[in-house]
Parts: sequence; structure tokens; C-alpha cells
Amino acid sequence: MNLFKLQHMLKEFFIEDIGDNDLSSTTIFPADEAGQFSFYAKEDGIFCGTPIIETGFALLHPSIRVTMHVAEGARIAYGDKLATIAGPIQLLLSGERVVLNLVQRLCAIATMTHAAASQTAGTTTKICDTRKTTPGLRMLEKYAVRIGGGYNHRSGLYDCIMLKDNHIAFCGSITEAVTRARQAIGHTVKIEVEIETRAQLQEAIEAHADIIMFDNQTPETIREWQQLVPETIVTEASGGITLDTIASYAQSGVHYISLGFLTHSVKAFDISALVELKGALNA
Repeated sequence: MNLFKLQHMLKEFFIEDIGDNDLSSTTIFPADEAGQFSFYAKEDGIFCGTPIIETGFALLHPSIRVTMHVAEGARIAYGDKLATIAGPIQLLLSGERVVLNLVQRLCAIATMTHAAASQTAGTTTKICDTRKTTPGLRMLEKYAVRIGGGYNHRSGLYDCIMLKDNHIAFCGSITEAVTRARQAIGHTVKIEVEIETRAQLQEAIEAHADIIMFDNQTPETIREWQQLVPETIVTEASGGITLDTIASYAQSGVHYISLGFLTHSVKAFDISALVELKGALNA
């Protein structure tokens, strides 16, 4: 995780929420009044969010003390104490919602990723994410995928060439699309090609694609096509795969399974902030 980028993101999030002033907190608590609250899990899952909690509250004020009670990536259960935060009450309350919103989302992604990765047990297949992330949160969401035991696909349009159906349609063929791309890039950039038919698979192989994605195919079809792919080419399955069908896809021999639902449709993990002490800052 890029700490400098994280700090910049959190500053923007706090500015959005706090604006000129937190009217609720500053009107009823003096600036020097201290307190303490803790975050508690309200369901079972995988914890992800230590950098958010530690960096977020440190940005609000250096006097705020954060004590983590669970490790990043640890299994957590209902009722577990996750973190304790002590400092000026005004700032604890001002930062609570932004921090919790992010941590709840990251825990949800890590938990879903862990569930998906567990379905590949006994195989060499790896679970990875997609670009179907929340705008502005991609770094954090892809971090949560890693914490949950998954792997990251490309970070954006800038770090890998992925030729999808529309790229190929505009170029006229897979061969032409790969040729144009290969002529324009350096040797460190890989080219992935999305295919939907056996003829496209053969064309992608002959065009020397680095990665071939089997798009919206059954595990049985992938198992058959996988036998045709040279060992030098990485394969990926994507499209229409659910938590219930991951195991059958993993058993097809494909190298990676990319899943949009890891990031685009998870439900926020339930976490509560409970006040424990008042006047804890100087205790």
C-alpha cells in the first residue's frame, strides 16, 4: 500500500465529510476533552483495514492513540474487539464515519476473496480481481483482495494490454490487434486476449498472446481448450462465474479465475464503534 497516496486519499475523504467544521461534535465537546472508543466486529470474516485506522486518525491529530487488537488478514468473529482509539472526543467523532466506511468495505472484500480462494483448494488456480472497482478506491479495494488471499489483475489501462471483443472488432481480427499492439509496446508489457470460440483461441495462440482469457465458457469447454494452449501462455477464466461454481472452474486447469464480484457487489461488513471511556487521553 502506498502510504503517501493513502494519506492523500484520506485527507480528501475527511474534507468531503467534515467540510469547514463538524457541527455536531464541536458544539457539545470542548477541544481538550478526551475519550476512547473501540471498534467491534458484528459478524464473522477476515479483517482488513489497519492502515486506514492508523493513518486516518493520525492525520486528524498526532495525539490520538490507536491500539490494534487483531492482525491484518486475521479471521475475526462476532464480538471481537478490533481496535481501540483514544484522543480528543471531537476528532474521534469527526473521523469515525469515514474510517468505518472504508474498513467495513475492505473487510467485506477480504472476506469474499477468502471465501472464493477457499474454493480452489487442491488446485493450482489463483483467484484475482478485475477493474470493476469503486472509482477512487481501487488501490484500497485491490489491497483488500490481496489480504483476503487473492491476486491482483492489472491495476488500470496503463499496465497491461487487454484486447477485448470490441478492440478485436474494430481491428478486424485478433492477429491484427496483437500485431499492432506488439509493434507499439516495450518488451516488459504483456498482451492479454479475450476469446469466445475455438477458432479465436487458435488465432490467439498463433499470434503469440501472453495471456488468453476464456470468456463466458463452461468448465468443460475450458478443460478441453486448456489442453491446446502452450505452457508459455497463461490462461484465465472470467464471466458468469459464481462462488458456487469456482471449484469446477479451478479443476479445469486454468491458471487464474478473475471475479468482478469480489469488489463490485459486496455488502459492507458490520462493525460498530462503542464508547468505553471519557477522559482517557491523559490516563
